[in-house]
Amino acid sequence: MPIRTSSARWSGNLTEGSGTIRTGKGGFEGNYSFKSRFEEGEGTNPEELIGAAHAGCFSMAFSKGLADAGHTPTSVETTAKVHLDKTDAGMTITRIDLESVGDVPGIDDGEFQKIAQGAKENCPVSRLLSPGAEITLTARLA
Repeated sequence: MPIRTSSARWSGNLTEGSGTIRTGKGGFEGNYSFKSRFEEGEGTNPEELIGAAHAGCFSMAFSKGLADAGHTPTSVETTAKVHLDKTDAGMTITRIDLESVGDVPGIDDGEFQKIAQGAKENCPVSRLLSPGAEITLTARLA
């Protein structure tokens, strides 16, 4: 398997500096700052990128699980809400709420929910993040 690479460059101090985050193949490049991370400023932040990675990983794993069970989805759309909180240890990602909607012809809700839970537990990004952050899932059929 290939090794994936991303990079970041930061200039200046924490509160007044700024930086750029870039994925290795150039698919994404974004500016980030103290305000975009800890306030409501323009730009992106590491937590949004973690959320995007988690939503993408989960959607792919869920689609695979559905197809493997004989229910190829028309679409799976997932949002990840990443909670960055101040704890005794410092700023910490404490929870990620996955919200997913699947357009899956011919599946009942019970099977849909079972496959969704399996995807949440087994996508590589969930396995990476779950020892340190609570991961919740709300999944519904379109």
